[in-house]
Amino acid sequence: MSAAPAYGEDKGGSAGPGEPEYGHDPASGGIFSSDYKRHDDLKEMLDTNKDSLKLEAMKRIVAMIARGKNASDLFPAVVKNVACKNIEVKKLVYVYLVRYAEEQQDLALLSISTFQRGLKDPNQLIRASALRVLSSIRVPIIVPIMMLAIKEAASDMSPYVRKTAAHAIPKLYSLDSDQKDQLIEVIEKLLADKTTLVAGSVVMAFEEVCPERIDLIHKNYRKLCNLLIDVEEWGQVVIISMLTRYARTQFLSPTQNESLLEENPEKAFYGSEEDEAKGPGSEEATTAALPARKPYVMDPDHRLLLRNTKPLLQSRSAAVVMAVAQLYFHLAPKAEVGVIAKALVRLLRSHSEVQYVVLQNVATMSIKRRGMFEPYLKSFYIRSTDPTQIKILKLEVLTNLANETNIPTVLREFQTYIRSMDKDFVAATIQAIGRCATNIGRVRDTCLNGLVQLLSNRDELVVAESVVVIKKLLQMQPAQHGEIIKHLAKLTDNIQVPMARASILWLIGEYCEHVPKIAPDVLRKMAKSFTAEEDIVKLQVINLAAKLYLTNSKQTKLLTQYVLSLAKYDQNYDIRDRARFTRQLIVPSEQGGALSRHAKKLFLAPKPAPVLESSFKDRDHFQLGSLSHLLNAKATGYQELPDWPEEAPDPSVRNVEVPEWTKCSNREKRKEKEKPFYSDSEGESGPTESADSGEEIGRAGILCSSGRLPQVWGWDQGPKSARSPQAAMCLAVRGAEPCAPRTLGSLLNPSQFHIACPSSSPPSSTPTVTPPSVQPVSPPTIVSTSLATDLEGLTLTDSPLVPSLLSPVSGVGRQELLHRVAGEGLAVDYTFSRQPFSGDPHMVSVHIHFSNSSETPIKGLHVGTPKLPPGISIQEFPEIESLAPGESATAVMGINFCDSTQVANFQLCTQTRQFYVSIQPPVGELMAPVFMSENEFKKEQGKLTGMSEITEKLTLPDTCRSDHIVVQKVTTVANLGRVPCGTSDEYRFAGRTLTSGSLVLLTLDARPTGAAQLTVNSEKMVIGTMLVKDVVQALTQ
Repeated sequence: MSAAPAYGEDKGGSAGPGEPEYGHDPASGGIFSSDYKRHDDLKEMLDTNKDSLKLEAMKRIVAMIARGKNASDLFPAVVKNVACKNIEVKKLVYVYLVRYAEEQQDLALLSISTFQRGLKDPNQLIRASALRVLSSIRVPIIVPIMMLAIKEAASDMSPYVRKTAAHAIPKLYSLDSDQKDQLIEVIEKLLADKTTLVAGSVVMAFEEVCPERIDLIHKNYRKLCNLLIDVEEWGQVVIISMLTRYARTQFLSPTQNESLLEENPEKAFYGSEEDEAKGPGSEEATTAALPARKPYVMDPDHRLLLRNTKPLLQSRSAAVVMAVAQLYFHLAPKAEVGVIAKALVRLLRSHSEVQYVVLQNVATMSIKRRGMFEPYLKSFYIRSTDPTQIKILKLEVLTNLANETNIPTVLREFQTYIRSMDKDFVAATIQAIGRCATNIGRVRDTCLNGLVQLLSNRDELVVAESVVVIKKLLQMQPAQHGEIIKHLAKLTDNIQVPMARASILWLIGEYCEHVPKIAPDVLRKMAKSFTAEEDIVKLQVINLAAKLYLTNSKQTKLLTQYVLSLAKYDQNYDIRDRARFTRQLIVPSEQGGALSRHAKKLFLAPKPAPVLESSFKDRDHFQLGSLSHLLNAKATGYQELPDWPEEAPDPSVRNVEVPEWTKCSNREKRKEKEKPFYSDSEGESGPTESADSGEEIGRAGILCSSGRLPQVWGWDQGPKSARSPQAAMCLAVRGAEPCAPRTLGSLLNPSQFHIACPSSSPPSSTPTVTPPSVQPVSPPTIVSTSLATDLEGLTLTDSPLVPSLLSPVSGVGRQELLHRVAGEGLAVDYTFSRQPFSGDPHMVSVHIHFSNSSETPIKGLHVGTPKLPPGISIQEFPEIESLAPGESATAVMGINFCDSTQVANFQLCTQTRQFYVSIQPPVGELMAPVFMSENEFKKEQGKLTGMSEITEKLTLPDTCRSDHIVVQKVTTVANLGRVPCGTSDEYRFAGRTLTSGSLVLLTLDARPTGAAQLTVNSEKMVIGTMLVKDVVQALTQ
């Protein structure tokens, strides 16, 4: 019979004489057993001379702390081992002391000399740990010791120790704010540190101690921008937040250029009589006043910040992506903000907590920048597994993104959501439908009918919410919806939700003239149940009684007196006061005041319709991504985002002194020896804008007396005539070599790339355009084979070949791309030529017209880096080397809009400037004409029915009854070919979309009597819907 195992053996180890027992597993040994005296074994182990036992004891203690156990009573035994020579033990001792030094301050002070010796330890981890423990002792008496330790650590050779010093600065500042001046000196020293390990920590210290000292950032701004990509994620978030505020104080608003033109439109939407009285002279005065304001030029340092933060949109950290997104939203030009949309949508696949924060910010962004998220509409569709708060935020975003194009899809989604079991979500969906109906007028009736159908729903909460929304919608057009008000009156017997009952009573009282027979009966029923109603309902019953007394006193006089008598003795003093006030106001008496004569005006005054707005409308005044934005209330420590300055501060404050050996007086030496301030990858990203002409100061502090930009390191050396530094810089942006000049024997049609110059200018001054390399492509299938045969053998002349059948009339006229004021004398217009683009048949041919109204020649006109949505591509026009003053030029570029009306954003670059421009095509320019017989048309039309068919009725004016006028108006709006038709009152047109080749068939049945009918058949439903809208607008004008 074996003896029972000893306790020590059961725990996995046998204890020798004089040695304490302990388990092998540091996190699950006998130390947590109630049989042990509290931590006595650990104290014995810490008091022994064996380092192995001390190490085992410290491991157990740290494991206890990790499990949330209280180990503060071991502090005396642990602090004695701070002088232990074993490095592993010492590390764990410091881990323990950091945790408990603040609680056991008196005991920690006894070992302060040991901590000071630890600051001199050869091991950087020990030095950092000693400083961390020292800064954790919150006793004012050791502030001088802490300050001295921080100053020494700030000069330490180890970046890890310097990082710890940066962490200690806010701790000391919170303990004694009088040390601020000395701490600022340390922060200034650490800001000059070039290691990525220190950058984030010192910026955090800067934000805590002296966020107003922007001058400390000037010299370190470019360094922080360049280090940003390599800083740890926590530091990236802090630095980006700080640089956002810095940029708002040091750079001009990037939207200034747009507001320069938007603030002076040709005529305001609501033009006042005073404006009309001023006549045309005032417009000239306004135009003359425009140049008084300087056009916007983006500071190169502003561009540096945007360029260096953009790659962080691909970071694995949601916090970093959110920080970059808020930076772009607050600092970037409108044309560039769209890049953040895809990154934010990617974050919606993360945990629900991340989704919640991201959706809060997307909801705010989507109010001002709706187009940014429209391509990702489906990403905001709601899943059944989403938590309620995520569902409601996605619903908010969907409502913000709803427009006339996508509203059918959005409403179909909402119909599905109403059947959800989540009642809060259903209520929010009904409110969203109401907002859609308010914002988009053409679906108001559809939404109203859908909400009326919900009144028969079995769920009382759904019915109640529908009533509240219907009430708001009816206020917009009450005269047209008398039947709905009657239907709501019948629901008073069934609906028990107080808010819904009160809404119905308010509607009946407000529009009692539309239901003169029903309103008194509703008052009779409510008088019977008055004492059992909720307070909000009682108040509306009193209002209803007063309004009926004023409009129909013959029937309701006694009822009104009865209701007022009941209310006079109600328990709620608000109802009692309301009853007394109403009685004195509506019932005439001998002592009645002057107000009694105006009772009708008071009770029956027309009320404005309520405005249904997003709850996120005014949140953008908080910095996105901040706690204040999330709570919609200013949190402690929140720093307001500064307003943009009216005039840009001096940019030279960010120049860093360059050693003398980098300056060269000889231009050739400069080409060989100079390097840009930024690294190679940054220098290649394009020319920097500068508002100064003549002598310029480079951003690295290098004086360029020649007025030319210094050579960028790493360019290929080529013929001087073919490649200037400016041209090579733009080539680096585009990532392509310059196109080789074509010979005169090129087969390219000269009309595709031509320069239109004034006839008065000599031939020598005519700029030449080098056509791009063109791949042999098959001609677009827009001409029948017989017509193609007839055209064979024709000589191509310099004049463009435009068969009258292809486009009977030109499309939209010239549109402004760049105003001459914004372009500093360079005016740019564009037209859609409706000619096949020779480089790619899927592209829309766009003629760009340049005009130089300045007094100096403009050199190196070309397209910079385009900012394009997915699917859209651009075929750039060849560089225009020079445009003399008063000269005009025309170039052709191709844009593949991918069968959408999305905006194509790109840059127009000169040698010294960059202008952000955008082209948005009318839907009619996305197609090319197709010619077919009447039978072919009917056959193809038969295939495109159901959801591919859009029909609209319209009334044609008398001026639009002739055959010529109808054809002209339709072909002006859309690039379609006419199809022969047997009947005189029917017009048919056909075309194909350029990218996908989808058929677009248009039929107009212009009956002599009655309304005409327009039908568009296309599998591209969005294009069909937009085309119907444009054609109807053209025909009915």
